[in-house]
Amino acid sequence: MAAHENTNRPTTGRRRFLGLAAAGVVAGQVGLSAPAQAATGRGAASADAGTTPGWAPRSGAGIRPFRIKVSQADLDDLRRRVRATRWPDRETVDDRSQGAQLAKVRPLMEYWGTRYDWRKLERRLNELPQYITEIDGLDIQFAHIRSPHAGAMPMLMTHGWPGSIVELLKVIDPLTNPTAHGGRAEDAFHLVLPTLPGYGFSGNPTRPGWNFARIAPAFHELMRRLGYPEYVSQGGDHGAILSEVLAVQQPKGLLGIHVNMPGTVPDDILRRLRNFDPTPANLSAEEKRAYERLLHFYRDGFGYAAMMNRNPQTIAYSLTDSPVGMASYYYDKFAEWTDSAGVPEKVLTYDEMLDAISMYWLTGTGASSSRLYWEGTQAGGGPFNAVSIPKLPVAVTVFPAEIYPAPRSWGERTFGNIIHWNEVDKGGHFAAWEQPQLLAEELRTAFRSLR
Repeated sequence: MAAHENTNRPTTGRRRFLGLAAAGVVAGQVGLSAPAQAATGRGAASADAGTTPGWAPRSGAGIRPFRIKVSQADLDDLRRRVRATRWPDRETVDDRSQGAQLAKVRPLMEYWGTRYDWRKLERRLNELPQYITEIDGLDIQFAHIRSPHAGAMPMLMTHGWPGSIVELLKVIDPLTNPTAHGGRAEDAFHLVLPTLPGYGFSGNPTRPGWNFARIAPAFHELMRRLGYPEYVSQGGDHGAILSEVLAVQQPKGLLGIHVNMPGTVPDDILRRLRNFDPTPANLSAEEKRAYERLLHFYRDGFGYAAMMNRNPQTIAYSLTDSPVGMASYYYDKFAEWTDSAGVPEKVLTYDEMLDAISMYWLTGTGASSSRLYWEGTQAGGGPFNAVSIPKLPVAVTVFPAEIYPAPRSWGERTFGNIIHWNEVDKGGHFAAWEQPQLLAEELRTAFRSLR
């Protein structure tokens, strides 16, 4: 979750994938060792990767096809490390109040170290048209899926933390091919799914400054390179922040945004939350519910973010050296933020969770992805702060198990042109992962007036 806060109050709360050889990439790189891969600073692209039907990169855009191939040595090393885990004692409580529970983590890790098959995800990702392009000195990797329907709306869709394109896979077909999923052809989208800097296959920033105010124009440039003069933007978590920053920057061609973790919390409410003040009596019932959930987050669930906000390099060593250390760190968020009453296995399979975790482990991006929290803290503000968007159309879907259920009254104080606001009855923080059909229906409805 994108919880970066700039506050003086103490809070509680790559290895690089080796792509197949590309045109212009020497064949000898295919055999690079893992340390040598990391030194290249980027994955290699494949000249034989599939391309999006009916589309070709604009001349001079510098867009290269991309394909994934993880070395077997890295997969063998992962299993060896998992099997060699030095396990901690069991927690001294019978609930999740001390963090990820041993009885939950250990069987998941035993599955990871013996039966989990990364190649299934690799094949699935390689079925997508994937590309990479350099923007502002950094490689940005992305998938670009064109709809078969004429007149489809281009949509930039961005993942969060601890997420990746993995959390978006289930919505691709409902959005690009709605007629196969109960929708109408006129509600189709062309999808552009970029990987954030420091995540997955995108380049790893080596100097500070890659915050959301810099990522937003880079992603806008990506849409321009793909030949989309007009588009909409969508996201939850980091993707919501990025969409809101785009809306504030108002680049030419951005028609509107949809977010499922909106920034609506007024400054006076944030001050109270940071002081752990009790719920103000003058709030409405919906506002009290939002306040109490936020109070739980800031008081009891902010520890992971406090570490990454202030000391990402310190946590980087365990996220980079210990697969179980990384997995337990992320599993705790799956338990806390899914609509599962703390049991993510109710809504996500072992394979789904391990797909998401493996994306971070095998790319060695536990450290670089954490630094985006630090960047957010340096830039100021926070993930839930009210973002003033007076004119650009804004659509919001509130999922009941989101970190906080944003009340419309707060949204109306900060968004001047709300074109859609809906509170749905199921789903959590990872909306596209947990409820793909429901989110797809929300996006079709939300952007219908902008077509």
